[in-house]
Amino acid sequence: MVLNRHILGPFLALSMTLPGAVAGQGHGRSVAVSGEVRSDTAPERPQRVVSMNLCTDQLAMMLAAPGQLLSVGHLSTDPRGSAMADQAGNYTINHGMAEEIWLMQPDLVITGSFSNRATVDMLRRLGVPVAVLEPAYGLSDIPDRIREVGVALGREEAAEEVVRDFETRLAALQDDVAHRPRAALYYANGYTSGDKTLAGEIIATAGFDNIATEAGFPMGGVMPLEVLALSDPDAVISGKPYPGASRSEEILDHPVVRALREKSVGAVLTDRDWICGTPHVLRAVEEMRDVRRAMETE
Repeated sequence: MVLNRHILGPFLALSMTLPGAVAGQGHGRSVAVSGEVRSDTAPERPQRVVSMNLCTDQLAMMLAAPGQLLSVGHLSTDPRGSAMADQAGNYTINHGMAEEIWLMQPDLVITGSFSNRATVDMLRRLGVPVAVLEPAYGLSDIPDRIREVGVALGREEAAEEVVRDFETRLAALQDDVAHRPRAALYYANGYTSGDKTLAGEIIATAGFDNIATEAGFPMGGVMPLEVLALSDPDAVISGKPYPGASRSEEILDHPVVRALREKSVGAVLTDRDWICGTPHVLRAVEEMRDVRRAMETE
């Protein structure tokens, strides 16, 4: 049994396979697939939910009813990459392995399309319902992802409240900008994010133009250091290096990159607010808007 992707419109990326329910094996929980809206008191709402992806973890923690969410992935406990690390400590932690998740006896697993495919396939063969979400590739995808998790959890009303709050706060963050500074998103290995990415839309909403588009990287890619230097951006936005000595991050300490950072207010990515398409991206938009305003007063 497969949940059709058109239920919530063209952006719905939720798929749910229930082989055990069809064969009378596994948990045998039936799920409505006809597209009707399920209420928060619907009897088919899953009661033992496991999430195994950093981004679905956060959406599930936001939307799940008390006691409904059993476990989240281990990455959600790392404050360097998780916007909800403190909340994640209230749940059983999993490492995305089919064996450990099966032993939790979930009646729904939520994950992302880039998560461990072998785990997803094994759980489905065991009759465990699995909902797979695509990442949010832009700000406009975030309400769709919230609604998808709301449908999976049987928490549509809660999801709509979160969507309304997100859209209201996002609209309030958008300034009427007369002059848009030029910014470069520059990460390990010289990777950049273009306009057609979540990070690119964050800085665009905050009032910046992205030099990646000028340089021919609308979707992102590896930008040579020479291209960055010749573009002469007003601000360089880069990630916080992780502990240890990673050669991929050495480029961020290059004298050219340091000089570009030092000539303006600059900014450093708060990685946990930029990684996932959740309402926490609004903190990133607000931070970058404040950076732009500070640049205007220089």
